[in-house]
Amino acid sequence: MRAVQYTGYGGGAAALKYVDIPVPSPKKDEVLIKIEAASINPADWNIQKGLIRPFVPKFPFIPVTDVAGEVVEVGPAVQELKVGDKVVSKLVFWKSGGLAEYVAASESITVACPAGISAADAAGLPLAGFTALQALRAIGTKFDGTGSSSNILITAGSGGIGTYAVQLAKLGNHNVTATCGARNLEVVANIGADEVLDYKTLEGAALKILRARSTTTS
Repeated sequence: MRAVQYTGYGGGAAALKYVDIPVPSPKKDEVLIKIEAASINPADWNIQKGLIRPFVPKFPFIPVTDVAGEVVEVGPAVQELKVGDKVVSKLVFWKSGGLAEYVAASESITVACPAGISAADAAGLPLAGFTALQALRAIGTKFDGTGSSSNILITAGSGGIGTYAVQLAKLGNHNVTATCGARNLEVVANIGADEVLDYKTLEGAALKILRARSTTTS
């Protein structure tokens, strides 16, 4: 199969090389995914830069954790997934493997895609979605209708994490103020934010300063 890998820290995009390597064989609890889409996150570049040491990847290393595609083989211990299932997976970051035609992934980190969700949309979910979910759970957000409403601020509301955070916050019954660039004001409003401010305006900048002070003192 074709894959993209690098052989050491640093070098950026120039250090990524196309290679031909064997298709991996799934272990007993793994599925083999034919990758249809993959999503690159800042964490993938940080691994290459060596910023996540001592979690040192074994070189040569195939980057990218967030993938979506179709199951083409299953290990004997796999219970829920089957050949032909459309799935999304968040690969283990120090093993990764997403920039390839195929990857073997544990069933425990792989789920079936809902009908109607494209591979490209699904691949953008895992890292950004989990990060947004963890942040909202950290402030006690409940998503079953029993939680109390709070006024919360989401900066970078049009970013990868921000777009999930705004929508999850509304599911959690919060009143959401979000900041973003001027060109995305309507987008963030349409996904549920109660108030959206351009971060370059005086009001938006004041919220950014307030958030920075809150983070420093907390």
